[in-house]
Amino acid sequence: MHPLRRAAAFACPVLLLSVAACSPDSSRTDPKPPKKVSAPSAPGGLALAKAVDQLKVSRESRAGYDRDKFKLWVDADHDGCDARQEVLLVEAVKKPRQGKGCKLSGGQWKSYYDGKTVNDPSKLDIDHVVPLAEAWDSGASKWSAKRREAYANDLTAERGLVAVSSGPNRAKGDKDPAEWLPPAKAAYCTYAADWVSTKLRWSLTADTAERAALRKLAAGCPKTTVTFTPAL
Repeated sequence: MHPLRRAAAFACPVLLLSVAACSPDSSRTDPKPPKKVSAPSAPGGLALAKAVDQLKVSRESRAGYDRDKFKLWVDADHDGCDARQEVLLVEAVKKPRQGKGCKLSGGQWKSYYDGKTVNDPSKLDIDHVVPLAEAWDSGASKWSAKRREAYANDLTAERGLVAVSSGPNRAKGDKDPAEWLPPAKAAYCTYAADWVSTKLRWSLTADTAERAALRKLAAGCPKTTVTFTPAL
């Protein structure tokens, strides 16, 4: 298991409660794992509403986007488990069996998008909370291929990649919070915090409709805070 993910697992085994102290909410920041990340943006985090206001507003463009421009599921620490498998190992509420080639079986996960318990890892997707296409639209189009790879496999952040039921994730697609929210309303505050922390971590912008939707969500999540570490 990736060492930084392993450390996070011991600190908070479920990881669905890591960005904030919330009410029905809760909340998770570049692989390049050997590099040391800088200090968090603010001790104890920012109130969600204030974090939303830190997002720079800009028009988005999908010109030139191709999913293949983000290299997915690398094994950065060469331990035999790729980034997808690392997330599954850390987010399991019941540890799966690990076979040859890091093939996982059994285990149990809680998908926070819909509140469902999943017992088969093949029925889970590893979601980029801020989808690859959305990241491209809001700044990643200007990045190097190496930085896009770092974003696509970001194991240092606790909340950029999440294991969720495949149904809600595929319904989400590349939509932003103005266009899609998790089916479980209890997940709204967590999702908003995860989205904002990822965008701030990677210095990604937001469009006007997206920020308006996030402000509306933040108004209903007064106890939610956001922490993030700027990506190197």
